[in-house]
Amino acid sequence: MLDRAAQCVVRSTKDDMAPNFFRALLAAVAIYAWLKGGRDERAVSAMCVIAAIATTALLAPLQQRFHGLEYAVFLIDLALSVGLIGIALRSNHFSPLWVAGLQLTTIMGHVLKGVYSGLIPRAYAASLNFWAYPIIIILAIGTWRSSQRPDRDDFRAEI
Repeated sequence: MLDRAAQCVVRSTKDDMAPNFFRALLAAVAIYAWLKGGRDERAVSAMCVIAAIATTALLAPLQQRFHGLEYAVFLIDLALSVGLIGIALRSNHFSPLWVAGLQLTTIMGHVLKGVYSGLIPRAYAASLNFWAYPIIIILAIGTWRSSQRPDRDDFRAEI
């Protein structure tokens, strides 16, 4: 979960700014989630930050980036999806379900590249990047809503 589209083919200063904007937005929302959110928001923000750092560290070299299936990024996104689904299944809030569902659309971008290797690199990168911003925005909204609830850290009743 990283702003990958701008990292696909760097052509201008504007393209260089997109990953930095994403990192700044993610950092701001993660700090907000840790200060004001409940356990679900903290866990989601931690997973997103770890996934972003891992993705940055494991991206292919620029000349090869997104020309084939990005296996390391796929595994990071898959692990993030599993974690987010786990939170969504135990949460009594709605935002983790939205975040997990949107992250699953990112997995579909990898599946599409795996099925159709002719997918152009920029389209592949965009399909992985597209939902990162809504995920962060939903995390911020979920954190705000969680901070407004008096029962923000209560656990789901055992069934």
